[in-house]
Order: sequence, then structure tokens, then C-alpha cells
Amino acid sequence: MGVPLIGLNVSTSAVPGATPVADARRAEELGFDFVSASDHLHGESPTHETWTMLSWIAANTSRIRVATRVLAVPYRHPPVLAKMAETFDRLSGGRLILGLGGGYSDEEFRAFGLGVRRPGEKVAGLEEAIRIIRALWAEPSVTFQGRLYRTDAARIEPKSDHPIPIWLGTYGDRALEVTGRLADGWIPSLGFAPPEQALAMRERVLAAARRAGRDPEEITCVYNVEVRVDERARAAPSVVAGPPDEVAGRLTEFLRSGFDALNLIPSGPGHDEQAERLAVDVLPAVRAG
Repeated sequence: MGVPLIGLNVSTSAVPGATPVADARRAEELGFDFVSASDHLHGESPTHETWTMLSWIAANTSRIRVATRVLAVPYRHPPVLAKMAETFDRLSGGRLILGLGGGYSDEEFRAFGLGVRRPGEKVAGLEEAIRIIRALWAEPSVTFQGRLYRTDAARIEPKSDHPIPIWLGTYGDRALEVTGRLADGWIPSLGFAPPEQALAMRERVLAAARRAGRDPEEITCVYNVEVRVDERARAAPSVVAGPPDEVAGRLTEFLRSGFDALNLIPSGPGHDEQAERLAVDVLPAVRAG
């Protein structure tokens, strides 16, 4: 097991007192490898729009990578997103990780008038989006006729001067197969896929990569984990919690079982304190293996 990538979630909350840019700066100071944020536009709770918030974060940090975890493809037309991502990556000095998903919350798309896609359409849209985005980053002109998306001699300049990694948050068999064939990374969540299930999914991803003639080592497998460092806290099925040694041990188990990276979501109040405890009391042991 090599030295793993460790990311930290930044909340999109826009309630008074929320400080996403300051949280990301602190994550950079503490030595995290990337920060990430989820993508939900609809709801009663005050939130920032993810892409705009992460752009501010990128502009106010210098080293840490910035990941979308994960953008719901139906919210942003893929050719437009290709242009957005190239600009973000170029202006941030090559720090973007483009996380994509089919969009699991039908309520959100219904509320925004975007229509509700069937599961098969979500997977098809995800695959088409990846193909269009990658083509526009590299090819002079792109004409694409898909089931859900089309382009007609589309051009964007400048082209990406390096491969921008695409990570997918996928769970179903068809979506896992797309991940193995096309993605650079896979980022399931503990809350949706407990360890044994996640590891079986991982094998499907890697098998699909082999069938496509890819080296499975090219795919970064990232476990998205809610975590709380607290001597009084008790672990739950979807939360790793407890004193530092117990949290470190559980996270290390995930890495030893086959994951290459972790994205940590501090649970409960006290984001700053939790980030500090993770960086100081937990991650040295995790990184040492």
C-alpha cells in the first residue's frame, strides 16, 4: 500500500457562520491532499452552488486539489461543463478533479423542471457526458450523436494541456461497468455501500477495466467516509467514530482492503476541531499504514 490520498469534505452550507473558503485554506495548511464538496441545488437549507463555491476555494488556495463529489450530470450540459472544467483547471494550476454522477435524487430534477430520468437513462447520460467532455478537451471538433446528448462540430479552445481526472460516484452494475471502462477514479460512500458491498463493487469496476484493455491500476478507488474523532462517540454503520486510534485503525482497514484514497466528512458540529484532530491525531498513523 502506497501513501494514500486523503481528502476533506467542505460543506456547501450557507448558514450564517459557515466559512467554506476558510475551511479549505485550513485543510491545505493541515496537509490534506484535496478538498471536496457535494452537489445539491434544491432544498430548504441555505447552500452555496458547488461549482461557484469551489472556484472561490481554488482562487484562495495554492496547493490543495479541488474535487466535485460528485456533480449531477443533468444539471450542467456536458459540452458546457467541458468548457467550465478546462477553465477551472487552467486557472487553478491543474488542481481540478472532476467528479461526476448520474444524479440520484429524482426530487431535485423534478423540482427544477429537468425531467426525471430512468436508471438506464442516467447511466447512458453519464457515459455520453464523459465521452463528449474528453473529446472536447482533446479534439479539434466534436460531433456526437447520443441517446441524450448531441454536439455538431463543437469546438473549445484552449484544449486541456494535461489529463483532468474524472471520478465517478456509481453503484449499479451498469454504472460500475462504465466506471471501469472510462473513469480515472471511483468514489462510493460508506453510507450507500458498506465495506463488503463496496469491495465487491470495486471488483466489478476493475474487471470492467480489464475487459476494456485497461490497467486497473489506472483507476483510483476512493472511499467517501463520514468520520468523527471523539472519545465519547460510538461508531455507526455509516459513520466511523471513536478515539483517534480506533478511527485510524478503521480507516487503515479500508486502505488495506483495496482502496487507494479516502475522502473524509467530519460528522457533527466542530468542523475546525475535527479537521485538526484528523490531521494531527489520526492521519499520521493512516498514512504510515
